[in-house]
Amino acid sequence: MQLIDIGANLSHPAFHADLPEVIARARQAGVETVVVTGTSIAESVSALKLAAAYPETVHATAGVHPHHARECDASTIPALRVLAQQPRVVAIGECGLDFNRNYSPHPDQEKWFAAQVDLACELGKPLFLHSRDAKEKFIGVIRQFKSLPPAVAHCFTGEKAELHAYLDLGLYIGITGWICDERRGAHLKELVRDIPAERLMLETDSPYLTPRDLRPQPKAHRNEPAHLPHILRTVARALGKPAEFVAEEATRNAKAFFGLP
Repeated sequence: MQLIDIGANLSHPAFHADLPEVIARARQAGVETVVVTGTSIAESVSALKLAAAYPETVHATAGVHPHHARECDASTIPALRVLAQQPRVVAIGECGLDFNRNYSPHPDQEKWFAAQVDLACELGKPLFLHSRDAKEKFIGVIRQFKSLPPAVAHCFTGEKAELHAYLDLGLYIGITGWICDERRGAHLKELVRDIPAERLMLETDSPYLTPRDLRPQPKAHRNEPAHLPHILRTVARALGKPAEFVAEEATRNAKAFFGLP
């Protein structure tokens, strides 16, 4: 069984001490590819360096998370353009809107989200998208663009109306260990059935969103790509399908989406 973790923050300090072991455990668990998320220019550079260091396993995205939108300036898009043209960079993002934490003013978030979508359209690169408590504005920005490249709503945790709005836009949907949380994610076990098989992808969002029902819980509750099979099994049970079948579908989707061999 082969899996692709479409979103993991392996440049995070939580992995600095034992990244080789983390990569090895992922491969032992059947996670053949990990896409490391770029969340700022510096983190995108770090993600690309990891892709160079682990060419058998790691690819990268290049983008600026909405939390960092206030840091953007005239150099941001040119820097992302250079990064995005590196062969190991497979998507633009993580970009989008976050009106929950509000670490950056809404106008800044909207401006730099649109600028990154425009860059993805220019380069023909897929989009790795973030939306939290910002559905209407998020949809509004996307609708400004007539020919959107393939795009995934990363770490989907929303309700039915939001899911169907994203599906109507043609988005792929990334499901994380949130679906394993009986307090906050139980609704996803029903909603996941509404996602067309050809648009479902799986991710850990490591080191965040450790599956709450994972036993034993990892040290410091750190999530890692080796836990992706646990998420897969939860999704498969919710769909009433064999895990191997869902793995095959999700992996095929991710390979096509990111242009992976």
